[in-house]
Amino acid sequence: MKSTLKFLCSVALLAFSYTAFAQEFDLSAELRPRYESRNGFSKLATTDADAANFVSQRSRLNFNFKQDKLKLGISVQNVRVWGDVSTLSSSDKNGVALHEAWGEALLSYKFSVKLGRQELIYDDHRIFGNVGWAQQGRSHDALVAKYVANANNRFDFGIAYNANGETLARETYALNQYKAFQYGWYHGKFNNVNLSVLLLNNGMEYVEMGEQKIAYSQTMGPRLTYKKGNLGLDAATYIQTGKIGLNDVSSSYFTVNANYKFNENFSGVVGYEYLSGKDMNDASSKVKSFSPLYGTNHKFNGWMDYFYVGNHANSVGLTDLYFTLNYTKGKFNANITPHFFNAAADVYSGTTKLSNNLGTEIDFSLGYKVANNIKFDAGFSKMYAKSAMQVLKGGDKDEANTWGWMMVTFSPKLFSSK
Repeated sequence: MKSTLKFLCSVALLAFSYTAFAQEFDLSAELRPRYESRNGFSKLATTDADAANFVSQRSRLNFNFKQDKLKLGISVQNVRVWGDVSTLSSSDKNGVALHEAWGEALLSYKFSVKLGRQELIYDDHRIFGNVGWAQQGRSHDALVAKYVANANNRFDFGIAYNANGETLARETYALNQYKAFQYGWYHGKFNNVNLSVLLLNNGMEYVEMGEQKIAYSQTMGPRLTYKKGNLGLDAATYIQTGKIGLNDVSSSYFTVNANYKFNENFSGVVGYEYLSGKDMNDASSKVKSFSPLYGTNHKFNGWMDYFYVGNHANSVGLTDLYFTLNYTKGKFNANITPHFFNAAADVYSGTTKLSNNLGTEIDFSLGYKVANNIKFDAGFSKMYAKSAMQVLKGGDKDEANTWGWMMVTFSPKLFSSK
């Protein structure tokens, strides 16, 4: 903890010393404790199991600097669970980590290159997102080249290549994530319509006959949005092809959403999402289950994280029909969303084919802005699971299967030269 405080004080002192010549400088913080009660979160509760109760916390210090043709961003954080070290501990369990540490060269008013540890966020977060709900968040070690042709057209190109460390010979990459990727992203604005197109070449390392190889799968597709008056529409579709290891990939994704603002206080959303899957009795080696890869998956398919949040990969896929009603007035907001889940492929219990109905989840949340830099949020969710969900997730579909949480976010701006 002493080393953590020394580091943070050093960054703050260095930051203030820069202001004499900096064109733009910002120093901000975030402290976010969150209480959770999990009784059937992510998977169905087992009979007579007690709920898990804990408080997790994210503490961040964010430094942003701009001068001439340089931008610099550093975000340090500590993620902890209250009580995970003793009150007399001389060290922290997780310590301080660099969530972001990047520099961006502004080579012209149209072209820039950003290198280092950074968040990658595109469109609705479905394929690339920062996973802001997770206390640790997600960031990548990457190079991103940005070209802004004009006010209505933008192109990004990104590459990443990962290694275990500074080795003397090639080693098998140890982390269960991509060895390398390359992507291109285009975004265009056309009156009331916006168009995005993403192409991602995702490389996963594998070993064949003692030889290290990289197999690449491709995720590609467009996303359209339309906004006029109180009505908004969006739709996206992606296909995945290529290989994962020795296995061919053939999967697909589709979503469509409509949102409408009824008046100053009320708005609503109706949407549908399809992620392809593989029948449980399909013995082929082909990968037919769509993977949302590096998206903010907690944002989609229910807040209880039954699907695609570190789970449900290479499974029966999913269809999700949902409705959201939002209410906002002044500093207060609330919303409720029921999700109706079905498997996109066949579910079997032994040799018996089950209904594809997985169940219904209802999510409710409310928030209150205490001040400009203090926000309180709370929520409650319940899963009404069916037999197919129990086959997929284990546990007991007849248990309560609930999740509740409360969170306070402190987000002060400590200093700004603007």
